[in-house]
Amino acid sequence: MNFTQMHERLRLELLRRIQRGTLSVSLLARQTGFGQAHISNFLRSRRQLSLDAIDRILAAQHLSAADLLPAVRQDRFWPESEETDTIPVVSPTSALFEPVIRPGAAQSMLHLPPKALDSVHSRPSAARRSWQRFVAVRVPAGDASPMDPLVLPEAIVLIDRHYNSLLPYRPNRPNLYAVRLLSRLALRYVDFQANRLVLRPHNPGFPVELLEVGPGEAPNDLLVGRIVLILNEL
Repeated sequence: MNFTQMHERLRLELLRRIQRGTLSVSLLARQTGFGQAHISNFLRSRRQLSLDAIDRILAAQHLSAADLLPAVRQDRFWPESEETDTIPVVSPTSALFEPVIRPGAAQSMLHLPPKALDSVHSRPSAARRSWQRFVAVRVPAGDASPMDPLVLPEAIVLIDRHYNSLLPYRPNRPNLYAVRLLSRLALRYVDFQANRLVLRPHNPGFPVELLEVGPGEAPNDLLVGRIVLILNEL
């Protein structure tokens, strides 16, 4: 990766963080000591940064140059084994917003039998085809409750981010999805009615929720992916 590519990947990563609400221009200015206009011009591709400026931004955002490597290079960071398939366990925020999971974003690794996922069918939207496909997330107690007893507190769920279609995976069986509900990840059965996603819990003690599809969005933009596997801890 050359300097120009690193420069552009850093710009796109900062824009993703701003979009998901974890960063702002003013915050980055305070962290680095740069003026807001200087940062805004960089984010709008109106100016380039020096190597020293890139180093300061990387340090402020707890990034390394390795985190900016292209997706085709990412595989070398994940442990490979002939005996297992390895899936990164990440935060809900990473599952929601990171097309390619940075090595530093992996909290742990989920090891599955070899070729366990080879027969899993995908139905990605065009925008999702470039995303890293499988990620896993640990579900906190509060987020597990609506899906009790199917999903228990601290369960690990495996998400197929290449299945964000509302079509049933199996006939007459509802798909369970990870859904972007405002800025958090929720697990629900999902229908689409009158420009709204209908989010249904498994636990009848929790209400059905309606999620409006915003202007310029498609329903599948709000679907993080289909839940392939649930691992409840004993």
